[in-house]
Amino acid sequence: MKTRNAESRIVPAGPAELAAIRLLADATWRAHYTGIISSEQIEYMLQRMYDLEVMRQELCSGICYDQLFCDDDLVAFASYGPVLKELKLHKLYVHPERQRQGFGTMLLRHVEEHAKRQGLHRLILAVNKGNQKAVAAYEKNGFAIRESVVVDIGGGFVMDDYVMHKAL
Repeated sequence: MKTRNAESRIVPAGPAELAAIRLLADATWRAHYTGIISSEQIEYMLQRMYDLEVMRQELCSGICYDQLFCDDDLVAFASYGPVLKELKLHKLYVHPERQRQGFGTMLLRHVEEHAKRQGLHRLILAVNKGNQKAVAAYEKNGFAIRESVVVDIGGGFVMDDYVMHKAL
């Protein structure tokens, strides 16, 4: 648990840190998405999105991965990059045992500041429509639903998402 004296810091991830991010994503997805999407889709998406080579290619293409540590424990991460004149938050996950402690909001603020430094005035993201906890958390942090989308991701699966946005 987070303590008052714990030191939190956000640091960029390089290729050497991607395996730890992958493990955190795996734990978070299995704890959170069960009941929202099928276990088959969870496996498919974890393999597709968190393949180490895919993540390395994302880094090379300009997508940032940032890690949030509390003391020496990796508790959350975010990935983001520019899309046209907006910054897209691709991923933001907090370890299940560390949720509701302000880490997600801390990462959101960090990403917002990055967008402003890049001269971007809008942050966008996609969130599963059934992920009501995340939708509520994003709304609490100033995001609004821009549109509803269904995207075929292959393997017989779709992502049934809200695209949310926030002016910066």
